[in-house]
Amino acid sequence: MQSNVPFNGCTDAGRLFREVRERGFGGTVQTVRRYVATLRDGTAIPVPAPIPSTRAITSWIMRRRESLSEEDEVRLSEVCLACPDIARAREIAQGFTTLVRDRTGHLLPDWISDVERDAPQPIRGFARFMKFDIDAVTAGLTLPYSSGVVEGHVNHIKRRSNGRCTAEPRSTS
Repeated sequence: MQSNVPFNGCTDAGRLFREVRERGFGGTVQTVRRYVATLRDGTAIPVPAPIPSTRAITSWIMRRRESLSEEDEVRLSEVCLACPDIARAREIAQGFTTLVRDRTGHLLPDWISDVERDAPQPIRGFARFMKFDIDAVTAGLTLPYSSGVVEGHVNHIKRRSNGRCTAEPRSTS
């Protein structure tokens, strides 16, 4: 007898029970029968996709769109649909990373105005904080100079003074 079941595979609850029990299922055959009945009548609740980690979402937001895999783009779109604040945070972060990557610090006041208008509160606080020294931040987003080498030396000195570094400093020549 052919059933109008909208899925492929085994629909025998007894057989399914034996298979899932071998894989560690601790429930009863009756539980499996009830679930198979929901599959047959179309009332089964679909299993939700696992929630991505904060780290994964942040990584997706901060990367360029063209560098995301198709799967990551789909997952990020799902997250943005579920949480509009994340969607807005993505737009804001993309705008700020464009300022950094393209060294367009002269556009910072426009970015701050946009953020103050309708961004989530933590991002608005970040934007307000930058206004305290807007000239320095603008210069940092515009000029090609970097204090990275100095910061590296400072961190090396800190590690040595805390006894975490035993190697001699590397030569810069």
